[in-house]
Amino acid sequence: MGSMALSQVIERIITPTVEGMGYEVVRLTVSGGHRKTLQVMAERKDGINMSLDDCTHLSRAISAVMDVEDPIEGAYSLEVSSPGIDRPLTRPKDYQRFAGFEAKLETRAPIDGRKRFKGRLRGLEAETVKIEVEGAELALPLEEIEKAKLVLTDDLIAAHQAADEQQPN
Repeated sequence: MGSMALSQVIERIITPTVEGMGYEVVRLTVSGGHRKTLQVMAERKDGINMSLDDCTHLSRAISAVMDVEDPIEGAYSLEVSSPGIDRPLTRPKDYQRFAGFEAKLETRAPIDGRKRFKGRLRGLEAETVKIEVEGAELALPLEEIEKAKLVLTDDLIAAHQAADEQQPN
């Protein structure tokens, strides 16, 4: 299969279907040994929070595409989920979209002697994530960020509830 990871192969296979249905892949992971688990975290392009119906709908479509392409040998299980409130930040645009909210970031290598940063996101400039930590604005190179996620705060919960209220009845 060359140097491309299985998760990248799968992402390439399912992305057109997922996006064609009005969703985006937030994160895709393949785990497990003999029987693998494919986890797809997705969200709606329109910004409305994912419902159980969205997950079910997406799960069926992903299964169908996977059956055709069959990139995983043997049996596997598929889990489709929504990001949740304290979601991971996985794409450059996430840092823009959630500017103003609290986040926890972890870098691959220490920057100024530390790897963990917690503060208020200030967006993205070029390939640099801006984050305000203890009153100082830091610029962390995007490619150095290993893990990032939003922190559960009242602000974030309020924003999430506002997105829920956009739901068509």
